[in-house]
Amino acid sequence: QVQLVESGGGLVQTGDSLRLSCAASGVTFSSYSMGWFRQAPGKEREFVAAISANSRSTNIGASGKDRFTISRDNAKNTVSLQMNSLKREDTAVYSCAVSAYSIATSDPSRYAYWGQGTKVTVSS
Repeated sequence: QVQLVESGGGLVQTGDSLRLSCAASGVTFSSYSMGWFRQAPGKEREFVAAISANSRSTNIGASGKDRFTISRDNAKNTVSLQMNSLKREDTAVYSCAVSAYSIATSDPSRYAYWGQGTKVTVSS
């Protein structure tokens, strides 16, 4: 049984930094790419970042360019999202997902398993 558990969300102020983590179990973690997506109230799910299985390739969505960094530790089965210079529009529930592929894809249809998410609220 695949489980993805996110952590690290919370209430922060604009300009702050936050690091989200996702712990995976029940999957051969090192074989698949991982991604982060977010969904704000009343909005559609949005791609945030992805990292290939071997960490050689990352893909950052437009909203996080120059502010967000994704990394993974295959020895610990974890993937992290470092978010800097947070803005109010970053407020959302952030979910990690395991892709069925090894490449760092932004296509949500290529992700097989999803976590429940962790809430990030950015206030001014």
